[in-house]
Amino acid sequence: MSQSEAQKQTLREWLLTDTPQSRHQARMVALYQGWLSFSTNTMAMFGLGILICLGLVALFAPLISPHDPFAQELGNRLQPLWSEGHVFGTDSLGRDILSRLIYGSRITLYIVALVALIAPVAGLLVGTVAGYSGGWLDVILMRITDIFLAFPRLVLALAFVAALGAGIENAVLAISLTAWPPYARIARAETLTIRNSDYISAVKLQGAGATRIVTKHIWPLCISSLIVRVTLDMAGIILAAAGLGFLGLGAQPPSPEWGAMISEGRRFILDHWWVATIPGLAIFTVSLAFNLLGDGLRDVLDPKDGGS
Repeated sequence: MSQSEAQKQTLREWLLTDTPQSRHQARMVALYQGWLSFSTNTMAMFGLGILICLGLVALFAPLISPHDPFAQELGNRLQPLWSEGHVFGTDSLGRDILSRLIYGSRITLYIVALVALIAPVAGLLVGTVAGYSGGWLDVILMRITDIFLAFPRLVLALAFVAALGAGIENAVLAISLTAWPPYARIARAETLTIRNSDYISAVKLQGAGATRIVTKHIWPLCISSLIVRVTLDMAGIILAAAGLGFLGLGAQPPSPEWGAMISEGRRFILDHWWVATIPGLAIFTVSLAFNLLGDGLRDVLDPKDGGS
């Protein structure tokens, strides 16, 4: 056995041990065993592969895009699929659809990343404070949450965008404002389960305050449930962003946002169906990938829910 093979074997044994010698090793063992479980889920790995490809496409868009996504060529408008120089044809202004899809992936990931940073954090903060504090503060925060949950997400997002004004940043803010209540509900339920645990009582006896208990001992235990929920919600977030773009309230022209591309192509849906269909298929594929990834993460991070 070569030295590299021996090192790999030693590392694998270190990651698969039943008796970790440090907190760091325990974390690494849990991560590695979770990855082994996740990697056996073929559909989840398929979804992860699609999202990795999407990330690479967005990262290297200037290198792989065959044309300038904003360049108009009216004499070359509405070219069909597989036409010369345009794999997915062109739109009504002669712009290459493939190039606009590639650059549109950046907008999609931008929206997803911002909403994934804002909504779960806000929901985690509200839910844990409500669950740990209890009493009148819990009642007030949960009633506010119920008010947000009473409205359909897209309708509420439309109301916020109408008040804030059209634009991609305002669309992200509107989607985030409508997406946080489910995370608050999950965080509150987890907190109610945890706050009366014996180890929380032990931490209180050591003199820890409410802030330290919530941030150091409750938040880490809520993270796994929120990660699963975030991943499963990504498809809805993408659809909400595309819906706002379709209505002209999201990314503004000439940005190659997928929902706006569908809106433009709907005028030619009968004679030039690919103009709207191609970006629609892109939205479908990415949404499916997030759902497959979310199902796989749920099985790993929350097996009691995945098995129900």
